[in-house]
Amino acid sequence: MIDLLKTFNNFLWGIPLPALLFGTHIYFTVHLKGVQKHIGKAVKLSVTPDASEDGDLSGFAALTATLAATIGTGNIVGISTAVALGGPGAIFWCWLTGLLGMATSYAECFLGVLYRRKTKDGTYLGGPMYALEYGLHKKWLAILFCIFTLMASYGVGCSTQARAVTETVKTLWGFPEYAVGITLAILVGLVIVGGIKSIGKICSKLVPAMGIFYIVGCIAILIINLPYLIPAISLIMKSAFLPNHLPAAVAGGFIGSTLRSAARYGIARGLFTNEAGLGSAAIAAAGAKTSHPSRQALISMSATFWDTVVMCAITGLVIVTNLLKNPASAKGYSFAELTTAAFDAIPFGNIFLGLSLIAFAVATLIGWSYFGEKAVEYLFGKSGISTYRLCYILMIFIGSILSLELVWEMTDLVNAFMALPNLICLFFLRKQILPYRQ
Repeated sequence: MIDLLKTFNNFLWGIPLPALLFGTHIYFTVHLKGVQKHIGKAVKLSVTPDASEDGDLSGFAALTATLAATIGTGNIVGISTAVALGGPGAIFWCWLTGLLGMATSYAECFLGVLYRRKTKDGTYLGGPMYALEYGLHKKWLAILFCIFTLMASYGVGCSTQARAVTETVKTLWGFPEYAVGITLAILVGLVIVGGIKSIGKICSKLVPAMGIFYIVGCIAILIINLPYLIPAISLIMKSAFLPNHLPAAVAGGFIGSTLRSAARYGIARGLFTNEAGLGSAAIAAAGAKTSHPSRQALISMSATFWDTVVMCAITGLVIVTNLLKNPASAKGYSFAELTTAAFDAIPFGNIFLGLSLIAFAVATLIGWSYFGEKAVEYLFGKSGISTYRLCYILMIFIGSILSLELVWEMTDLVNAFMALPNLICLFFLRKQILPYRQ
């Protein structure tokens, strides 16, 4: 099964999807007149309350809910996996996906707010499914998107995160996987049963704290590895286009060392971690209190900036500076182990990294439960939410004992399926998406 998934994913992520995503990112960068240049304004707006009462939560809460879903194991395990499978050049492609993807994130969040609907109980529902139904008038595509979102919530948002937590806890403290899975399911379940306001409240506190905690640790490592920082940046850039010219000392440690593998894994992990093009961020953006779609779209766009342009880049630099400092760490390592080896540079580095990964994964479990819940509500109404929450909690336990390699391959496949309806929506409604005006 894993071999079959790998074959299909290698085809999808070899040329078709990277070309489609990059084309979309570049198009909206031009169409929206380089909306990325407003990132400073986006950060400022994210902490500036909007006077509008139309929405369920603040713009900052909507942003942190999005960040909770995106800042997860992709920032640690995902980047480490990308480097192990695609070489250091994968970091460049991942970073570029985030930089250009900010425009696509703006576009999908703009449509998410523009076509949102207010329910009888006063809450707001939005996202690509509503833009597909009410803007494009293709309800069948909206249904497909919701089905793929539901699948992704069990894969991207649930299984990968749960598995990462159980492996980390088992490695650090020796607790059985089953016990960790049950405990994790209970803790996350207590949060998600409270709905979006409970999720927003937790995320508003958890996301900034864990982000700062992790960045401080990474900066400490980069200071220790300072003599290797410029060479690491040079190596990342060179191996992005000339992967066969890796230094002999480290080249043998990578499974993949071709331009195609660097781009494939860098772009795939970039999409996994920032989700620009998937449409998930638009679901959270639709619940925000905002006076205009462009305002919340700009705020939500900053999630891609923090997640990939900052967090993934700094993780990548930590890994590569360590590889240059300790070439032996490239041999025999894969997945999260490259990051683990890098964090050995600081006291209690394995515990620091473990706590960061657990916090990231728990936040993603909470954030993605909301995305899946809104897909279920679109498909079955509010009556289906309780069943979904129960299944989600159960899937946390199941995901915690699955093979990590199988989980990652399934994640790449579901990401691809989820992106397609959203990209179709963006293309046909592109003229309704307006650039941000200050």
